[in-house]
Amino acid sequence: MRVGIIASSRHPIAEPFAGGLESHVWSLADGLRRRGHEVTLFAGPGSDPRLGVEALDLRRPEISAEARRDVSMSPERWLDEHHAYLDLMLRLAGDWDGRFDVIHNHSLHHLPIAMAPAVRTPMVSTLHTPPTPWLESAIQCGDGCPVTFAAVSAHTAAAWRGVVPDARVVPNGVDTEQWQEGPGGGPLVWFGRMVPEKGPHLALDAACRADMPIVLAGPIADRAYFDREVGPRLGGNARFAGHLDRAELVELVGRARAVLTTPCWDEPYGLVAAEALACGTPVCGFARGGMTEVVGPGAGVLVDPGDTDALATAIAVAVELPRARIREYAVRHCSLASMIEAYTGLYGELATSGVAA
Repeated sequence: MRVGIIASSRHPIAEPFAGGLESHVWSLADGLRRRGHEVTLFAGPGSDPRLGVEALDLRRPEISAEARRDVSMSPERWLDEHHAYLDLMLRLAGDWDGRFDVIHNHSLHHLPIAMAPAVRTPMVSTLHTPPTPWLESAIQCGDGCPVTFAAVSAHTAAAWRGVVPDARVVPNGVDTEQWQEGPGGGPLVWFGRMVPEKGPHLALDAACRADMPIVLAGPIADRAYFDREVGPRLGGNARFAGHLDRAELVELVGRARAVLTTPCWDEPYGLVAAEALACGTPVCGFARGGMTEVVGPGAGVLVDPGDTDALATAIAVAVELPRARIREYAVRHCSLASMIEAYTGLYGELATSGVAA
């Protein structure tokens, strides 16, 4: 099939990934191409060229000096993104009409949804986040939104039910050929974006109370938070490994005795947990959002959100779980192959009907 994938423009779809959304889109595009589909990925500059990338035009539109005097003018970065998606959607509705069998939107911008009625090609849009005002507004434009929505978890589908009552649940998947089972036995690991809602400082507190070494890895997306809450907790048994690529993460996570997940918000899915389980590494974390759908019985231990004492105590239980069984669970429940099969089935339905469901 000919699939056009719209990515978020905020970060390149390339390693080392800025976050779970970028990793997910890369894996989907790569998996579809390896299965023989013709993929075009509309993404920000610097994205992996092997994915058939057409870079979103993030050059700021030429704003006149007169317009710049408008005190209500939006920030330049906002204009860049707005212009890029406006240009893309107009092309898909015009010159590129008929270029794709299906369009799959993964951006967090409102324009692909708001302008979908102008595009004749069926569109799927994956809900990766909790509801946002801009997207809710776009969905409610006109007489009815023609987009078919998929949610990354039952939790996320329920959160959007007020405006999307029939979202299909297609859980995210990880490439279990790349995320291989590791030997374990090493320090605890926490990995992800260094931002308050991911709570890496709570992982450091729990590891300290459990008197176990821990390694953190990931991009520093919020420098002020990192310097205030994470940096002062490092040292001794706590180390920051930096922003690692996938191969480095697979090695680190595969050697970990357990991976800690400490969300301070309701995770839409919990990709970090799925990646850890694919390495045979037990997950010990907070039971928030979609995390409870990823970490099943025997795959890890989840405790009440924010309870670092309970998390520290649970680590001793998690590290005793059999790694081979955890790996088997991940292959059955968290695989990229299952996710791609679900999406290609949906693509086929929409391409056959010629309209969004």
